[in-house]
Amino acid sequence: MQDNQWRRCSACKNPIEFGVTYWVCNVSTCNQKRTGLAFCTVSCWEVHLPVANHRESWALERTAPNTREAAEAGPAKTGRRRIVRGPNEKAAPTAEAEVLIVATRLKEYVRTKSGYNTSDRVLGPLSDIIRRICDEAIRNAGREGRRTVLDRDIPDL
Repeated sequence: MQDNQWRRCSACKNPIEFGVTYWVCNVSTCNQKRTGLAFCTVSCWEVHLPVANHRESWALERTAPNTREAAEAGPAKTGRRRIVRGPNEKAAPTAEAEVLIVATRLKEYVRTKSGYNTSDRVLGPLSDIIRRICDEAIRNAGREGRRTVLDRDIPDL
């Protein structure tokens, strides 16, 4: 370690120097002594979210200790700022981009039917197909003057 380096970022491995701002996850399992994740930016914190699978989390701003002696005394918990999403991050997915397929049920069906595994990347294209079918069913219900989509409005494949 360099003389002015407190730790390394848990995501990008860039150095976090003494006395600078860094970020931690609010979830206790990410902050245990053994895990002790620290991130140099909010973007680096966001990198760990898909792997961590938190239900709800945010980044907490912290300040690294000023000296090596202070670092050995224990972690600093001085920051009060909390970032729920980064400044460049998009808002929650809209209905046009949201996954409409229940992944566990789809994977169970494919495995039972064929013994094959299913990639998570099939969920997006299947959701697009479902959206197109629903759009057609909505148009069919509208043509008949109804505001309720019925089974008969779903087109045959």
